[in-house]
Amino acid sequence: PVGRGRFSALLSGALQPDNPTQAESAPGVATVAGLLSGAEGPGRDADGAFDLDLLVVLDAPQLDVETAALLTESLPDGARLVLAGDPAVLWSAGPGRVFADLLTARICPQIASRRPDPGPLGELVSGIGIGELNQVEAPGKEVVIVPVRDAGEAVHRTVQLVADSVPRAIGVPTEETQVITPGHGGAAGTRALNAALKERLNPGPGRFAGFDPGDRIAYSPAPGRTVPGQVVKADAEGLHLTCAGEAVVVPKERVEQSLRHGWALTAHQAAGTRWPAVVVVLPGDAAQALSRPWVYTAFSRADRHLSVVHGAEQALPRAVAEIPAKPRTTRLPALLAPQLTTAG
Repeated sequence: PVGRGRFSALLSGALQPDNPTQAESAPGVATVAGLLSGAEGPGRDADGAFDLDLLVVLDAPQLDVETAALLTESLPDGARLVLAGDPAVLWSAGPGRVFADLLTARICPQIASRRPDPGPLGELVSGIGIGELNQVEAPGKEVVIVPVRDAGEAVHRTVQLVADSVPRAIGVPTEETQVITPGHGGAAGTRALNAALKERLNPGPGRFAGFDPGDRIAYSPAPGRTVPGQVVKADAEGLHLTCAGEAVVVPKERVEQSLRHGWALTAHQAAGTRWPAVVVVLPGDAAQALSRPWVYTAFSRADRHLSVVHGAEQALPRAVAEIPAKPRTTRLPALLAPQLTTAG
């Protein structure tokens, strides 16, 4: 939903340059889940196929094999499919690497964009994409490195950045700043960071399965999908949330399995979403989790400002230079090979 809102605003601005704030007027923008369920998009024709001529899927590296199969099987005859995305980001949470396999097979036309994001952030992320962790000039504090000695200091400095330093020095409010860390466990994982951030930003007894009204949350309506939101209230129906402007009710029995606090996320949870400011936390015990795609994904979630709480020492440049994506076993290249032979 966050991506849908962002792209709707961009499309509205292109269609109505005099009134770019009317994002709701942008036609034809839906989430993949909403399109497949029929809750969003043009619906289906009499044959059960999507009632459309062109489907453009953004953030296509996040498609696992099952979702990609459902999308392609739902296209009507003669429709066009365009998959767009950055091949350097982390792959889908579900099985496969559909986007990468299609690029490798070269069975369909490919258009490569060579336009990186502007400024110091774009320069930094572009270098990471080719295995180089470069020092960049950031006169506007677009990139700030915060060295720390241990996990306790990492948590302390992260809370300080989110609650005080970034709003004061950068002008990005706390609610538009996202923390990203390698894992859920550990002394500086999402659990520890979210507990510290809640204590500072929205203290409360956690009467509703650990949550209080005003808590920032990460809602997982299905495995591998994360939607940021906020707790509104709780009643007999369950926990009421607002997620990208939509009202969501999570039944009591599903709260524990589908909700986490969301001030801090993993890079996998953050993939596909961007924020004005991002604080990436790299504690000393993060070395095993770091890879070039992880660093690329985490750092590229920032639009205006990136703070790196850095305690991983040489593990960070080593990950960028030497640790590519972990291989995945997938039958798709073998299935595409006959198509390539036929096309040839």
